[in-house]
Amino acid sequence: MTARASFSKSIMARGGGGLSLGVCLLSILNLGLHSTPANAQNTVVLVGSGSTVPAPLYNRWTQEYGKLNHNTQMRYLPVGTGEGIKQISHGTGDFGNGEARLTDQERKEGSLIELPIVLIAIVPIYNLPEIHQELRLSGEVLAGIFLGELRTWNAPQIVKLNPEIALPNLPIQVINRPAGRGSNYVFTDFLSKASPKFRAQVGTTSSPNWPVGARAERSSDMADKVQNLTGAIGFVEYQYAVKRNIPQAAVLNAAGKFVKASTTSVVAACDAAEAPQWNSFSASLSNASGSDSFPITSFSWIYLRTKYTDSARATALRNFLDWIYTDGQQFAVEEGYTALPPPLLAAVRKRVESLQ
Repeated sequence: MTARASFSKSIMARGGGGLSLGVCLLSILNLGLHSTPANAQNTVVLVGSGSTVPAPLYNRWTQEYGKLNHNTQMRYLPVGTGEGIKQISHGTGDFGNGEARLTDQERKEGSLIELPIVLIAIVPIYNLPEIHQELRLSGEVLAGIFLGELRTWNAPQIVKLNPEIALPNLPIQVINRPAGRGSNYVFTDFLSKASPKFRAQVGTTSSPNWPVGARAERSSDMADKVQNLTGAIGFVEYQYAVKRNIPQAAVLNAAGKFVKASTTSVVAACDAAEAPQWNSFSASLSNASGSDSFPITSFSWIYLRTKYTDSARATALRNFLDWIYTDGQQFAVEEGYTALPPPLLAAVRKRVESLQ
């Protein structure tokens, strides 16, 4: 194992550990710039950090893009949306990634933009071993659960949505995410639209003050905890639930229909929010109109600076972006994410061309 690979592996293992993320990223940059072998003097190492939601996708993109372009290497640190925004704002690394829309202040002070890379769904997952029918949940009920107001699985509000299921008198074990996570932002955005009480007490944020529940540090940790704890409920990106075969609930959408996450229902939500202009790259897709829309849908965004002073790095980044918005979308689908609709892809590619 090379020194660079060993260092990257150790950083991934400890999520930044005792070192600050900024130091870690700068160290990776230095390794990429100064530790390349003599026959790879022109290698550029692009460094990004952010959400754990797309971490499997960046792993795949790193592998596939590396096969085509030996002069560009990728490093992605899955440390959370909030930290990813913080680092790219401070000029550390080449890009960030996450599921939270940038604030006007972040765009202005960091000279940042966000571009969607894929569509995602945040799905409620649960562990009720004796229940084999499809569980139905509404935003109001989910808000009640995550506010700590509904404490057992046979609470009247849940039974009313699932009259054909013999729900157990079992405590609800809530699992949530710590501060700075993109899945928090998407989930609370939906719950805030569905429940005025949740909006008043918690609101739309990547760092909610959860009144109840145990924490799951990463998306994979959320899947593990729910899968291993009877009575648990949590929320995670769709592909994690599918790959782990964890039951996920159908959720009541804005049209009054219970819908499960799928490629079709996620694209339907995007179409409802984006068509026909296809130019609102930072649109909220949660609780979108349309009977087929899955209501907890979102973009996963890449955060970029509007100008890059290093021309070689800027060119390498632009080439990588060109690839992820063409061939890279198919690999996203293979990893369980949903590709951007063609009209939106065309609009995003045009925006990428304008980056300096």
